[in-house]
Amino acid sequence: MPSPELLEQANALRAGRRPFVLATVVRAQRPTSAKPGDCALVLPDGTVEGFVGGNCAESTVRAQGIRLLGTGETALLRITPDPDDEEVLEDGVVTVGNPCLSGGTLEIFLEAQLPPALVAVFGTAPVARALLSVGRAIGYDVREVDGPDSVPADADAVLVASHGRGDEEDVLQAAITARAGYIGLIASRRRGAKVVEALDGAELVHTPAGLDIGARTPAEIAVSVYAELVSCRVRARARELPEPAEAPDPVCGMTVAVVGDSLQLPYEGRRYYFCGPGCREAFADDPARYADHD
Repeated sequence: MPSPELLEQANALRAGRRPFVLATVVRAQRPTSAKPGDCALVLPDGTVEGFVGGNCAESTVRAQGIRLLGTGETALLRITPDPDDEEVLEDGVVTVGNPCLSGGTLEIFLEAQLPPALVAVFGTAPVARALLSVGRAIGYDVREVDGPDSVPADADAVLVASHGRGDEEDVLQAAITARAGYIGLIASRRRGAKVVEALDGAELVHTPAGLDIGARTPAEIAVSVYAELVSCRVRARARELPEPAEAPDPVCGMTVAVVGDSLQLPYEGRRYYFCGPGCREAFADDPARYADHD
């Protein structure tokens, strides 16, 4: 179970729309130092808060956790001390051979915790109010905006239901500029086409917004809009993380995430990264033996 401090940190990350991976030890064979229930948070910069094993196990959790932040998926990480176990992904289980592991096999459940999609709604009509309530009911971060200047730059979707009142065109243009993953205008086919024709990027606007499910009431229209949003696979932009840099540990061959917290040493103009202090010490004692001289 996460400690109260770790739970508080996780809640703060969620409130700040910051992604992280929750790592929980579910099985630990002796003599590993971790125990079932031990937990840690893996942040996008490679910071690991909490405890899921020694340095070598933590290094593997860091590398695999950063990868998952790019996909939003979950995985069961199985770390074995067998150097012959190459990294394999099969049916949601990632098996990694870590010869530096202090003892038995560790199994750690990794769950990416990504912020919900940020949806901006413009308008005061009944459909706009339904878009607010339905979106929140299904777990999105839905916010009401009152004009183009209040459209969040990181909005994942922008929904306009003002029925021609206010800064409709300007809000749509702001959504296009923000590169929102879904932009919807609730309007008749004729009026919608007229509104978007002057926009720069009109092809990005869905109008009439929503799937054709025969919706009539404001709530039904809201359901049809979110159904189309889901069908377009709009997700929070937290998934748009850079591909994590990785490097092999020159001593044991383990894959190490190249982040600020990674153990490292320079040698002959190159920087080498290590899974734990044992490998770093071995390299420091005889760098010529392990360095890449290509």
